[in-house]
Amino acid sequence: MNKEKILISACIYGYPFRYDGKDKKDEKLIKKLKKIYELVPVCPEILSGMGIKRTPCTKVNNKVIDNQTKEDKTHLFLKGAHRALKIAEFLGIKKAFLKEKSPSCGVNLKIVRGVFAELLERKDIKIIGID
Repeated sequence: MNKEKILISACIYGYPFRYDGKDKKDEKLIKKLKKIYELVPVCPEILSGMGIKRTPCTKVNNKVIDNQTKEDKTHLFLKGAHRALKIAEFLGIKKAFLKEKSPSCGVNLKIVRGVFAELLERKDIKIIGID
């Protein structure tokens, strides 16, 4: 029996893809989800070509700003978000578990959502934020 495929933030899955080169692995959640779904880990920031160990960024209104240089990195975040969306669309994914407090994946960033989370929402892909 084929399980439904869902996206999961790669850092939650255990890949050290965060800006600080660390992960946010949630073994308990992964074990629970694997019983029901086939997990597809993605990281829009890695897919954008930014690499690991990058300076942290913050989404402010519709822009993503590098916290140190104050450079606008929105174009990179959009590039990665669109690449990750192509994966979701190709696989017919309808649900995603995304890492909170991320300028890409954040779901409950008060009024401002992460770039990738916004894109998924516009495509009617259900998003669930994970702390």
